[in-house]
Amino acid sequence: MLARSENAPWLALTRVKGLGCVSFKKLAGHFVDPTESLTASAAELAKVDGLDGKVIDGLLSFDDWDEVEREVRRASEAGVQIVPFGSPIYPARLRTIADPPPCLYLKGEFRPEDDKAVAVVGTRSASDYGRRVARDLCRGLVSLGFTVVSGMARGIDGAAHDMALSAGGRTIAVLGSGVDRAYPPEHEKLYHRISDRGAVISELPIGSRPLAFNFPARNRLISGLSIGVVVVEATEKSGSLITAALALEQGREVFAVPGEVGASRSRGGHRLIQQGAKLVQSVEDIIEEIAPQFAGSGVRPATRPLRVLPPSAAVETRKIFDILQDRSLHIDEVIEASGLSTAKVSQILLELELQGFLKQLPGNRYTAER
Repeated sequence: MLARSENAPWLALTRVKGLGCVSFKKLAGHFVDPTESLTASAAELAKVDGLDGKVIDGLLSFDDWDEVEREVRRASEAGVQIVPFGSPIYPARLRTIADPPPCLYLKGEFRPEDDKAVAVVGTRSASDYGRRVARDLCRGLVSLGFTVVSGMARGIDGAAHDMALSAGGRTIAVLGSGVDRAYPPEHEKLYHRISDRGAVISELPIGSRPLAFNFPARNRLISGLSIGVVVVEATEKSGSLITAALALEQGREVFAVPGEVGASRSRGGHRLIQQGAKLVQSVEDIIEEIAPQFAGSGVRPATRPLRVLPPSAAVETRKIFDILQDRSLHIDEVIEASGLSTAKVSQILLELELQGFLKQLPGNRYTAER
């Protein structure tokens, strides 16, 4: 038998019957290398916490390797890079969500600075006001070294990508179709500009069509790549509100730009503000909220010294407090970094918050109090 391509096992995980991205995250939490699940025994797979029996059957019976190798060839012929979950260039922030894809298809390149990313999304039927605000915000974000993430749709998304590039910055487009095709078609030039100077990505196979049900799942990647999501104009049924809801679930910041009272394209953003989203009038409003997460990167304002725990504080308490000294983290990130149980971390965070040593931020994030 011919040797398999390096990325073939990762692609295989996307084709196992019953194995979605949530189940994949369970495999990633059990196996050092999730692709080991393809050769694991039934007994070993049964040890994976919460793994459904149908998924175990799918892993044990998987034999569609010929189609996997054909997909590897299709990607290569299209000039598309396959980035597996185990790759050092797979976005670190995306790894932390509940349902990361086993691999990404990439046109262009990821860079380390893309970890400092903000998503700017909104309606396809944007007003002149909405486009102007989106451009102003993206120009400001790029000037501070942020990468702009969006979905390359008509309207606000396209304006966000265009300004990020025009201002000399980086941008990432997340598609709801195969990464080998530009969608919508009128954004073909923009697609090539982004792939030349940023990254166009998708979790969908080569040649996938832009079907409606692909886009809600795509939106979790937009928010997952980002430290925060800014909504610029959105109707009450806009897909941007899905992105905002996913951002909250993932512990990301949510921002909304106010619009004309009574206008349909303003209602979604206004509802987000009523629900607690940060109102944005300028890029400074975004930076004020997210700067604590980028200590030492040039975007954090001067702050007072951190408070000091008393000498009697327990070792586990000190461990968690130390983890949160440099930046704010979602509770899941604190659990992962500390190696402590969910219950123990929750208990310590509550105690530290009540004692005034920590502050809870929107999206179930925590930061050291000053």
